[in-house]
Amino acid sequence: SDWANLPQNLLDSILERLTLLSDYLRFNIVCASWHSVAKHNKSRRAKTTTPMLLLQTKKRGTWSLYNVEEDKVLNLQLKIPNKRFCGSSKEWLIFVDRDLVVTLVNPFFRVKGRIKKENSIICLPPLNPQPLSRYWFSKTNYFVFKATISADPILNANYYIVVVIYEEFCRLAFIRPGKDTIWTYVDERWSLIEEVVPIRDKFYAVDRWGNLLSFDSVDQFKCNVESKAYNNTEQRSVKQYLVALNEKDFIMVERYNTRDDDSKRETMEFKVFEFSFVKCDWVETNNLGDVAIFVGDNSSIYVVASNDYGCQSNCIYFTHDYYRIRMDFKPWGPNDIGVYNIKTRSISQPFTENAMTMMKLTNRPPIWIAPPF
Repeated sequence: SDWANLPQNLLDSILERLTLLSDYLRFNIVCASWHSVAKHNKSRRAKTTTPMLLLQTKKRGTWSLYNVEEDKVLNLQLKIPNKRFCGSSKEWLIFVDRDLVVTLVNPFFRVKGRIKKENSIICLPPLNPQPLSRYWFSKTNYFVFKATISADPILNANYYIVVVIYEEFCRLAFIRPGKDTIWTYVDERWSLIEEVVPIRDKFYAVDRWGNLLSFDSVDQFKCNVESKAYNNTEQRSVKQYLVALNEKDFIMVERYNTRDDDSKRETMEFKVFEFSFVKCDWVETNNLGDVAIFVGDNSSIYVVASNDYGCQSNCIYFTHDYYRIRMDFKPWGPNDIGVYNIKTRSISQPFTENAMTMMKLTNRPPIWIAPPF
């Protein structure tokens, strides 16, 4: 009857038999000793990092988490601004306001009914590229195409870097909040950037034509061209993503959509490429092994599928994304959502009809985010 004093090996055995994230969270809050076992069980903690969809509710400024694994909305409301988020990275969301101030917000520090944690919102200096297009300036929700951060801004306050891809030519700007008071704008020769990811002391980027660029974050973003675009004569991709798999490896994902500009675009297929530093070129692959990838407006996320119950390996989970080509800024989504199997080249629908209806009722696009332990 003394649940708090059960031996650790027995608690470990119980923990390893849990298959749902919700059960794991319940285990975690039984008492201090159970919480300690959950906290220090690294293998089980890894299973709690499956990305979830952040959905706006009917109440302005309130968002919920949708757990794909359990096909349910968690009983947890997050108080965050009613914005289009141009990135989710290291558990933080990134958006831009009307004054072009770039803001970081941690949704898990702003749970409704709890005291908001200190530094749950971090405001960075405003962007001010010259010349500044008034057309893009007026569309501030879309002025920053995509954004990412190199490390947690609280745990690494003096060392993290924020990088944005800003309109209208999709160029790069960066700031080191612990050192800089203004943004640095990367050489204008590097434009039409599709994606940028931090890997060790570099940021890797891919442009519209598939060129791989690396920027040395230590040396004021000096650029090296790692590869020239490969010849893709079959068709032209609509979106390209870089996915960091670890501290040295990454892949490129190409997304192909229907070509009809007058109707809602839908994804037809994906292609995955590994980069060969020996050949200095991209090599297509149809086998990611025990890996699943999540792409959309967020910084692209990968997980080891064997560590995440309910997550399909060798698959790409996708949500609709912001397409620059649509100049009226009216969203098509969230019609373009699904799971692409790389081996079979087929698309399936992981969401129930009720879940899809719920997503289509949101005013802002849903975005993938990896919840913390």
